[in-house]
Amino acid sequence: MAGTEHANVEDTLKRIEAHKGVIGTIVVNTEGIPIRTTLDNSTTVQYAGLLRHLAMMARSTVRNIDPQNDLTFLRIRSKKHEILVVPENDFLLIVIQNPSE
Repeated sequence: MAGTEHANVEDTLKRIEAHKGVIGTIVVNTEGIPIRTTLDNSTTVQYAGLLRHLAMMARSTVRNIDPQNDLTFLRIRSKKHEILVVPENDFLLIVIQNPSE
């Protein structure tokens, strides 16, 4: 990543992390390895593995319904958390937040 591009990504992540209710963010590379996180290691590994798998399944489902379409955003809401997943070509961005805030 070029210097300015890396700085822009860091600025964007810091802005997301500053939002009220955000518990943590994880960036996962194409191999499924977390490359940036604000959470502890075991939580990061668990979220990264499971959500990468879920995003791949969701992307496959969207493409099976319409081959011209693609997954751009996945939002999961549970009793405790809201999880936002943004799949990009080179990475997966995961944001975990408290839905009541």
